[in-house]
Amino acid sequence: MADGIKSPCTGVCTVHHEARLCIGCLRSVEEISRWKFYSDAEREAVMAELPSRAGRVPQRRRRRQRSGPEQG
Repeated sequence: MADGIKSPCTGVCTVHHEARLCIGCLRSVEEISRWKFYSDAEREAVMAELPSRAGRVPQRRRRRQRSGPEQG
C-alpha cells in the first residue's frame, strides 16, 4: 500500500448530488473509497486533477444576515 501522498480530505464530507464530487476535497466517491489502495502515481494523477474540478461544485451557501441589510 502506498503512503507517500497524503489524502486531500478536508473533513467536509458531503457529496454534491449533480457533480458526484465531495464538496470538501473534490474527489469522486470511487476515488475516496479506493484512495488507500491507489499507487503514488494514481494519487498524484487525482491530486493534479482536483483544481480543475473546483468549478463543477457550487460554493457553499452564505450565512444569512441576522439583523437584515446594513444601514448607513
